[in-house]
Amino acid sequence: MRSRRSGLSPASLLTGIATLGALLVAAPAAHAADTPLRDLASAKGKVIGTAVTGSKLTGTYGDTAGAQFNSLTPGNAMKWESVEPSRGTYNWAEADQIVAFAQAHNQQVRGHTLVWHSQNPGWLANGSWTPAQLSTLLQDHISTEVTRYKGKLAAWDVVNEPFNEDGTYRSTLWYNGLGADYIAQALTWARAADPSAKLYINDYNVEGVNAKSTALYNLVKSLKERGVPIDGVGLQAHLILGQVPATFQQNIQRFADLGVDVAITELDIRMQLPSTDVKLTQQAADYKAVLDACVAVTRCTGVTVWGFTDSDSWIPDVFTGYGAATPYDENYVPKPAYYAIATALGGTSTPPTGACSATYSVTNQWNTGFTGQVRIACSGAALSSWRVSWTYGAGQQITQAWNATCTQTGAAVSCLNASYNGTVANGGSVTFGFNAAWSGSNPVPTVTLG
Repeated sequence: MRSRRSGLSPASLLTGIATLGALLVAAPAAHAADTPLRDLASAKGKVIGTAVTGSKLTGTYGDTAGAQFNSLTPGNAMKWESVEPSRGTYNWAEADQIVAFAQAHNQQVRGHTLVWHSQNPGWLANGSWTPAQLSTLLQDHISTEVTRYKGKLAAWDVVNEPFNEDGTYRSTLWYNGLGADYIAQALTWARAADPSAKLYINDYNVEGVNAKSTALYNLVKSLKERGVPIDGVGLQAHLILGQVPATFQQNIQRFADLGVDVAITELDIRMQLPSTDVKLTQQAADYKAVLDACVAVTRCTGVTVWGFTDSDSWIPDVFTGYGAATPYDENYVPKPAYYAIATALGGTSTPPTGACSATYSVTNQWNTGFTGQVRIACSGAALSSWRVSWTYGAGQQITQAWNATCTQTGAAVSCLNASYNGTVANGGSVTFGFNAAWSGSNPVPTVTLG
């Protein structure tokens, strides 16, 4: 940190400047100095992917998705209600858009999902079907969709979320109508439609060793013994802050020992809002723990985050009071979690220092008081929040502040951003002001931004 200290006389206007790197809340908008996550992952033979929304694949969202990830998963575009909203009428627009984007950016695509109890079109979910009719509908759907993208997708989440928490089969349209063997049938039909795509069963709350993951383990073991095509399991990993299962790596390894691949398919780590530095640090440790577990097991193919920016996350809409679950904040500023992922993949990526600065100035002064201003500016970095602090050396006392919340305890002053000006874009700045009393002298303090 560099700082400059000087004295003030009542007749002069002097400015003090202090510069401090913006710690873990700042990062270069384009990551120009970082090795992209996709390159780090590729060097380890792993996938680092993200779920995406097709309509957003432009601007900063598209640039980041293309530059940082080597795999894309359509968040909703390949689900049944999206591709066949009415019977026999197909809409492939967004799915095609995502596949085309991935091809243009040399990325894999993970298809998601062919058979699920949720997000089915009304005509299917509300219909009255005989087992034979239901089987035909399912086979036609799988054959149609998988054939359309034959040779273009690396993998499919063929069956999604087939189990209850206790390891019993979930009561669904498919299980109730076709029995447990709908899973084997779906895998068989998918293999026939595209022999080259890897076929997965995907579920949540199966990250550690528990009743649900053991049911999945037993199913996969049985399918392999029967000769049913099954290439891997997807562990979704929608986790809560501080709750990465202790048996995560052990669980990955036991599936690998069955002779199947394992993918972490939908990783996000939610926290109760508001986020804090302490929570972000814990989140980074959690992300690193998940990545470390995957890197340690050869047959773990990689990790996909379920949206890379908080502005595109499903968490706030589903878990009231929770959010901040992804590696980037809503302004595309990398969070500590981003750097934790990079570290786990063998990188040495760290946030920049010296990229954001705070400038303290006295804009008006009279015999008993003065007006001050602090300007926070970034060049080569961005902030999603800020705190400025200093210690007065001559008994000055703040009496009023605007565009920030300032508190003073003795000589120590701390000012936090207001609700509307916490974001400082790369190349941008914000200011806040205050009135204060002084007597005798008014030396400029050393300012800390962090």
